[in-house]
Amino acid sequence: MRYFVHIGYKGSNYFGWQRQPDKLSVQEIIEEKLAKIFKKPITIYGCGRTDAGVHASQYFFHMDMEKSWNFDLFFRLNRILPDDIALFDIIPVDGEPHARFDAIQRSYDYFIHTYKDPFLSQSSSLYLRKEFDLNQMRKAVNLLPQYEDYRAFCKSPDKNEHTICRVSSAQLFVNQDGDRIRFSISSNRFLGRMIRIIARKLIEIGDKTLSVDEFESHLISRNIPDKILPAHPQGLFLSRVKYPFLDMEPKAKFLNAEDSGYWKEIIVSP
Repeated sequence: MRYFVHIGYKGSNYFGWQRQPDKLSVQEIIEEKLAKIFKKPITIYGCGRTDAGVHASQYFFHMDMEKSWNFDLFFRLNRILPDDIALFDIIPVDGEPHARFDAIQRSYDYFIHTYKDPFLSQSSSLYLRKEFDLNQMRKAVNLLPQYEDYRAFCKSPDKNEHTICRVSSAQLFVNQDGDRIRFSISSNRFLGRMIRIIARKLIEIGDKTLSVDEFESHLISRNIPDKILPAHPQGLFLSRVKYPFLDMEPKAKFLNAEDSGYWKEIIVSP
């Protein structure tokens, strides 16, 4: 029987989701805890990779079990997982859908704060600025769904079969005080470091060290910029993953604080 498992994790203490030699990963921790419970190795398959220090407020992995269990796995696994990994749901699925290859959309949120705050240091990226040009940043964000080839914003594009990403939405938000920014983007797939590279370019546009035209020129030409530095990892969250057969609301509600009026979407002014 195949199960999809819905989790969230804070990535500060991990070198990403995927197992790596001599480096602690989220996958390794969960597999170790499952093996402890079931008294045998359990292999799990994640919905994608995340970089070191990157978080996931919604993440799915799948696992196959020969037979069902007769105890409260939800309670037992949550009890022994560390505080920075949370189990939300265990969902039996028909057939053999794959957590990674059958995902049809992934959404990410990137958070920036412009003042020093020790309580945001691991969940938002600090860029000390008096102000950003939010209007120009939003103009660049509006361009993203208009293009499909993101070769220019990939750290190692030739490692991919192709660099086509169909961005379905991209938004920019600011809080009421104007000192926190949220960049949201959804696509059928993403390339390595793509979102953090775009976020860094948006910061440069906000700083007025890069123009919107220059930003778009890379999308048009697909030429990789001379400087291709990704933004800090701690501001990035994988925030939603959708499947044809599964579309669940994220459990981490703090990302969607616009419901309480905290985030205001930036609208381009003339």
